[in-house]
Amino acid sequence: MSKACPEPPEPAPLSQYPAPLAAIVRLFEGLPEDEKRETLISYADTAPRCAPVEGEAYDLEDVRKDEECTDTVGIFLKVGPDRRVRFRVSLGPQVQILTRAMTSILCKGLDGSTIEEVMEVPADFVPRIVGGQLVRVRSQTVYYVLTRMKSACRAFLNRERSNAL
Repeated sequence: MSKACPEPPEPAPLSQYPAPLAAIVRLFEGLPEDEKRETLISYADTAPRCAPVEGEAYDLEDVRKDEECTDTVGIFLKVGPDRRVRFRVSLGPQVQILTRAMTSILCKGLDGSTIEEVMEVPADFVPRIVGGQLVRVRSQTVYYVLTRMKSACRAFLNRERSNAL
């Protein structure tokens, strides 16, 4: 007797995401596939607005080239006294369009969230934005920036804990 494939889990309710990210997910969920792609390209075009601002100090800077990315990506984290975050991201010229789009979406969607909210964002919003086919084709790409942002938050928290000792 063969077992049936398990059903994929239900996506998290939009209330589990920071409000700006939930609004972006809601927008994409209402679009047909061709308009999703056009909107992703529009978001990719705005990625330069997410770049670090010259002269601005950041609480954590993580610039590197990973195997799963075609070029160098820098994550710049600024944490306010209220523990709300702002991300800036530098992208090398070879970074793919989908990574650029996710950068813009995440910078806008996570802006003003607390570190803890960022750490708890379920990654299941990604297919809701880019569609199932792009997730299958570009699985590492679509999660890359979120993974790096969470990693920066984790590094900040670890540094904060070690400084408290």
